[in-house]
Amino acid sequence: MIYVVTFFAHIGTIRFKRYCDKEKLKAKMMPVPRALSSSCGTCVQFEADDDYEFSYESEELEEVVKLIDGEYVSIYKA
Repeated sequence: MIYVVTFFAHIGTIRFKRYCDKEKLKAKMMPVPRALSSSCGTCVQFEADDDYEFSYESEELEEVVKLIDGEYVSIYKA
């Protein structure tokens, strides 16, 4: 399953990418897809199992979405 996480500030993106690296999640920083809006313009896309329980907490976190059948489905929004 592919997840995309957006942030209010670029530093949030950097911190979350480091968190993914530490948790051994396959992740990359990238521009926010046009279908999603973001305050900072960058996001992190990562891969995890379908049953992955998103537990990362940060005031910088804007939205978490899953990519399901080519559509972005929000699972958290600040």
